[in-house]
Amino acid sequence: MRSRGLIADVTRPAQLKAEIQKQPQTVYVGVDPTARSLHVGHLVPLLCLFHFQIRGHHIIPLIGGATGLIGDPSGRSTERPLSARETIESNVVQLTASITRFFEGAMAYAQKRLPPSSTPVAPPNVQNNLNWLKDLNLLEFLRTVGFHSRVNTMLARESVQARLSSQQGISFTEFTYQLLQAYDFLTLHRDFGCTIQIGGSDQWGNIIAGIELINRAHSAPGSLQEGAPEKGFGITTPLLTTASGQKFGKSAGNAVSLNEEDTSVYDFYQFFLRSSDADVGRYLKMFTLLPQEKIDSVMESHAQSPEARAAQRLLAEEVTELVHGQDGVARAQLATKLLYERDISTARADDVVAALRGNPVLHLCEPSEVIDVPLIKLAATLRLAASNSAARQLVSAKGLYLNNTPVADVHQKLSTGDLIDGRLAFLRAGSQKVAVIALK
Repeated sequence: MRSRGLIADVTRPAQLKAEIQKQPQTVYVGVDPTARSLHVGHLVPLLCLFHFQIRGHHIIPLIGGATGLIGDPSGRSTERPLSARETIESNVVQLTASITRFFEGAMAYAQKRLPPSSTPVAPPNVQNNLNWLKDLNLLEFLRTVGFHSRVNTMLARESVQARLSSQQGISFTEFTYQLLQAYDFLTLHRDFGCTIQIGGSDQWGNIIAGIELINRAHSAPGSLQEGAPEKGFGITTPLLTTASGQKFGKSAGNAVSLNEEDTSVYDFYQFFLRSSDADVGRYLKMFTLLPQEKIDSVMESHAQSPEARAAQRLLAEEVTELVHGQDGVARAQLATKLLYERDISTARADDVVAALRGNPVLHLCEPSEVIDVPLIKLAATLRLAASNSAARQLVSAKGLYLNNTPVADVHQKLSTGDLIDGRLAFLRAGSQKVAVIALK
């Protein structure tokens, strides 16, 4: 994991290595339920869990159904608005399904790339911290957690200090978040034997709080037992940015989702295909299970012919298969061929509709909606042009295309003879805007 760039920091690394070699560990990662789906920013912590899983360790993806109602101040300069309970509950259900789906797909991906192993692999144990926090009363919490927590230590946390120095300050609710996350680690340690927490680099303080609570709760009240071996470990992942300094995982300001309903397979594939030359080698190590020798070979070829973008294509194929399977790769490549390379000569309607599912360029229409309709009207209706008159100007400038052929007549209508495979028509304005019409 360290050689792949997945680790930023580790508590007591020598002891952790010895424990991992001695027996299988139980590892957990927290997932914030303020959004309904996973996004590419989750790939690093989830892949850390996966590396543990395929080596025979037990993994717990923990959804913060309770802590999501409060909000983590880490990495934020202002307080999060409180989320509606109904929203969090709905997100927890969807995230549970997404996490299960991710690990199933990751296992299928790994089985094609790793040598056969006799190591037993347990499925992820997805948990929700609402299960133990919803019935926790204040007195019990103060006796279990508050008694072992030092306010001066809590105040010294980087996330708290950053907020204390801001104009808005920090609410008591967000101030106590670190105690709830610490209690999560303690509960998972007691109930499931969890020994390792993985989190982003901004979670270091919260992870340390959990380790301290575990040790204080297992020792004499209020103090660490002198000479007793310390329990619990923390691993942080790096804050991932692009070579240009931008936060990884955004495309046109939007988070790139692992859920096809939110980000089409084509857009997901394109996100990784657009990786810069400065980033692609690092991403191949982090987001794939390709051996280092393969990555080195690809990067050597890429250095000789960067214009071929062979490394970016390999990255896009690998990560798309990891998340969306081989079928997703095939659909993404077909969509790329149609929309980017404009190769529509052999297009089959069913394949095109499947490849572009969820992509706004696809328009499923009744024949009566498009057949014998002027192309300039279709261009305006499908938002390739601002109006009919703007579409006329496009035709005059030879900038409107039907199936890659310039439209020469402003009065031309879409006919059944124009349809590819009896159902498809590709209407394009200039080099960027395209609408794929598919008859239902």
